[in-house]
Amino acid sequence: MAKLDIHQHVTDTIIGQIEAGTPPWRKPWTGGAGGAALPLRHNGEAYRGINILMLWATAHERGYNSAHWMTFKQAMELGGMVKKGEKCARSVFYGTFEKDAEQSEDKGEGDGKTRIPYAKTNNVFNADQIENLPAEYYVTPEPARDLGTEANPELDAFFAGTGADIISTDDARAYYRPATDQIHMPPIATFHEASGYYGTLAHELCHWTGAEKRLDRIKKFQNREAYAFEELVAEIGNCLLCLHLGVTPQFDQSAAYIEGWLKALKDDKGLIFKAASEAQKAVDFILAATEAAEQAEAA
Repeated sequence: MAKLDIHQHVTDTIIGQIEAGTPPWRKPWTGGAGGAALPLRHNGEAYRGINILMLWATAHERGYNSAHWMTFKQAMELGGMVKKGEKCARSVFYGTFEKDAEQSEDKGEGDGKTRIPYAKTNNVFNADQIENLPAEYYVTPEPARDLGTEANPELDAFFAGTGADIISTDDARAYYRPATDQIHMPPIATFHEASGYYGTLAHELCHWTGAEKRLDRIKKFQNREAYAFEELVAEIGNCLLCLHLGVTPQFDQSAAYIEGWLKALKDDKGLIFKAASEAQKAVDFILAATEAAEQAEAA
């Protein structure tokens, strides 16, 4: 049996969903039928990076409502049993193993060992596929907030707490300008729904995290592939941040964006892993900034 190429498997899955018009970060998981929250492990620990995209995609495709995922063994340890005929999903696990230093030039510091990174897959099941788990594993997430067309003071305070310089004029464009380190937004009144405004702002805020003095991700866009990668990071980050805030993500990207993503993904099977990782870092940075602002205000 041929060994599974994890990167190729995940990339092919994502490409197939994009080509079908349903990339996994473009779905409103925070509400509606079959809407799942951020994926959680059996112990309540949140998944990160590429696992979020893959498990979201599976939850949406199969209509799962539970946020929890676990292996067959973990389900049994919790008193549950996977239903007959249920198919597993795959999560990716990263780790390292050690070799004696003389077997490799990449020597570990001071211990005579070399640490080699590896990735493997775990077969996991959603709680909806499992019987007799504790009741909390079957709790349906709260639906996304219906924000209407007016500004939401709580969300305004959150975005202000990031420290980003956000300006608004009658210019009907939303963008982050690295030269001035500013985010520009059209007035919220020009958006059909407030969720569209905050989703767009989340996208631009993810770009903002890439400045040299922050995560140092954004370089000069020297080619289309580099630009497509940054847009992919911002779109995934947008979705992660919106779900954290309880806002249904909304997107209005052109076919040219998607064409750029597809070409970049097909040229580099590890790109979606990199984009998901960078998006997670962007959201972590934003959440840390707002938490620091809240603590400073409380002090």
